[in-house]
Amino acid sequence: MAGLNGSCARAGECVRTEAGPRVCEPQLVLSDEDDPEATHRDRWHATLAEAGIVERRVRVGSSTLYYAEGPPAGPPLLLLHAQHMDWYSYSRVLSELSQSFHVFAVSYHGHGMTRSPVGRLNAMDIGVDLTAFIEHVIGEPVFLTGNSSGGLLSLWPAANEPGWVRAVLLEDPPLFTSELPRSRGTIAFRTFETCHEYLETNSREDFLLYWLASNQEFVVSRFGTFGYRLVVSGIETYRVDHPGERIELNFLPDIVRLLIRGLDVYDPHFGDAFYDGSWSEGFDQAEALQRVEAPTLLLHANFEYLEDGTLNGALDDADAARAMSLLSAGSYLRIDSEHVVHLDHPSEFVRIAQEFFLGP
Repeated sequence: MAGLNGSCARAGECVRTEAGPRVCEPQLVLSDEDDPEATHRDRWHATLAEAGIVERRVRVGSSTLYYAEGPPAGPPLLLLHAQHMDWYSYSRVLSELSQSFHVFAVSYHGHGMTRSPVGRLNAMDIGVDLTAFIEHVIGEPVFLTGNSSGGLLSLWPAANEPGWVRAVLLEDPPLFTSELPRSRGTIAFRTFETCHEYLETNSREDFLLYWLASNQEFVVSRFGTFGYRLVVSGIETYRVDHPGERIELNFLPDIVRLLIRGLDVYDPHFGDAFYDGSWSEGFDQAEALQRVEAPTLLLHANFEYLEDGTLNGALDDADAARAMSLLSAGSYLRIDSEHVVHLDHPSEFVRIAQEFFLGP
């Protein structure tokens, strides 16, 4: 691990230089929570522990990044989760991937236990910090994959620091559809509005419960009105029974369960940056795609247009075709899956990643 500063963590704030953010020595995260095999906790905690995957934290510039790391079983693979989630969304695939790769799954800025100044919740600053993470913590060029907003963030080092990226798997990224004004016509913009309204009103309400109330239609569409009430009641009960622990409602399907877990500690400033467009300042997605030299696979999940014309999905066929026309070494794969492919079809995602990065 080149260029690490061992005293940085004790000294406090790292100092940004022209060469980029200073990076401190990573530290193992020791959880104060109950035994990972406790019945109220997600069973995949135990699976990750058996695979030798541990959680660490590292200071990068003015941010503290939390990430999971597996044993050095192969070339490094960096995974960047979807918005609202955290590194643990990859819990269903990390143990299997760790048999072929040295896995690093990062909770980037605004997510999980990672802590970052509000002013750094944008693609440019996050991209700089992730590149510093690759250079100083991983220490060699990586295979890189990201889902949704994590897919957009995967583009940053691939386009701007190509020497550190060997290949990129873009898992249903909202290419072009996350940029204003186009984003206003997407289902995702509803959550951006929720974040903006929460901050504008200086709400003191629990953000997770606020988000659920504002997006009640999403939960009701999946579980009905009774199901919505059950989720809210489950969250309130969990907070009383397990104070200080991350919310894990085991009666929910994986995608919703991990969405709830992620929203529990999500920083709404991240979504607000998509609402006002500041997240994309200085980061033009079309230009970034044109600069990517590494082999890139665009994995495109399901989408639909609602009756009011709202795009329910990350990108449509025209967006995918545009992205492919801009990539110099791109390949395309359509998959019958929900947006978070690695949760909806974990075994298929592992197979796709292994074949693309390592060959059939």
